[in-house]
Amino acid sequence: MIKVIIADRMGKGQKVAEGLEKGGIGVMVVPGIGADMRLGDVMKQENADFGISFCGSGGAGAITANSKYGYPERHGMRSIQEGITAIEDGKKVLGFGFMDKIELGERLAETIKRKYPEKI
Repeated sequence: MIKVIIADRMGKGQKVAEGLEKGGIGVMVVPGIGADMRLGDVMKQENADFGISFCGSGGAGAITANSKYGYPERHGMRSIQEGITAIEDGKKVLGFGFMDKIELGERLAETIKRKYPEKI
């Protein structure tokens, strides 16, 4: 099963998690304020396939995961389509501004399953 780690600067991410789970993707939400800065560590620990970071700038957690562990990332995203394109481009860590929406999770799940059918 595909596993996604969600880490939000404000300790949120439950709505995106709900959308991913509806799409058949395994999810873990990192608890607590400042969780985005621990995204790469938790991805490594959990051997996750993808990570999603949320913060005001949409970058801190994604950039940290990339610099610490080399996960290919795209940050500063503000739309669902940007996230879809990032997955299609092979990115494993997605950095968004605050966008804790069920629709984001659903659409990312569809894209992940289409891009990586062998992992389903």
